[in-house]
Amino acid sequence: MEEMDDTMKECKKACMHCYKMCTKTSQYCLEQGGDHADVEHITLMQDCAKICAVAADFMLRGSQFAEEMCALCAEICDQCAESCEKFDDEKMVKCAEMCGECAEKCRKMTAGDMDEEESAGESYDL
Repeated sequence: MEEMDDTMKECKKACMHCYKMCTKTSQYCLEQGGDHADVEHITLMQDCAKICAVAADFMLRGSQFAEEMCALCAEICDQCAESCEKFDDEKMVKCAEMCGECAEKCRKMTAGDMDEEESAGESYDL
């Protein structure tokens, strides 16, 4: 149980850092214009920021849906990281790294019900 507590603490921290990073970086992208301000890219960054905040909230409150929220968060963070990696830009690289770290921590949160390989490949259609 103590391992899960540490895993959850690390995940909450990563989610909050990712929330802040994506929020700040999406603003940076809008300021840069051009491809940085592509609607799909900005929307994905905003989705990532929001899902990270929600996942952290679910964990803080001990919601019975926290693991499912973390699985979805990992998927969105992976997609956001992939989008940010397309730019040859130091700020975008840092955002991609943070999203990747958050995705990894979120997958660890869901490892109680399934192993990491299964959770990494799971997809949620909304």
